[in-house]
Amino acid sequence: MKDNNILIGEMIKYYKGDPKRIQHFIKVYQFAKMIGELEQLDEGMQHILETAAVVHDIGIKPAEEKYGRCDGKMQEKEGPAEAEKLLRRIGYSERVIRRVSYLVGHHHTYTEIDGMDYQILVEADFLVNLYEDGVSGEAIRQAYDRIFRTDSGKRLCKTMFFK
Repeated sequence: MKDNNILIGEMIKYYKGDPKRIQHFIKVYQFAKMIGELEQLDEGMQHILETAAVVHDIGIKPAEEKYGRCDGKMQEKEGPAEAEKLLRRIGYSERVIRRVSYLVGHHHTYTEIDGMDYQILVEADFLVNLYEDGVSGEAIRQAYDRIFRTDSGKRLCKTMFFK
């Protein structure tokens, strides 16, 4: 298995001069790592989850360059190829690259979530986005009810946002 610290360093370079995006993926990575460990994912799935969390928003830059915007759908469209290129260069296995690419290409799609790695990535991204976007209490409650499925993710969301 590859050391994700190398990948994190590469993503910091990728987002050079953009501390907001660097801070975002680091927070998503840490929440994903924590939830995955608390949910006791097996080693292989945990590795895929952590890798996907680091690169989940890699499609932002190519989407902005090509379309002048980087909404979730554009990130999903442009992210997989960019993630694959980076992960291959660093030497990740094809199995990991395929699943991470899938997760990057679906992390803003909340229907048909097909694995704990996918579920936890979505939950970790929500935990960070709910805070960073200053979402209202009612919208947080709706996200909690609609998105969160893991016991650990629910507990974190409640602790962070509900008094």
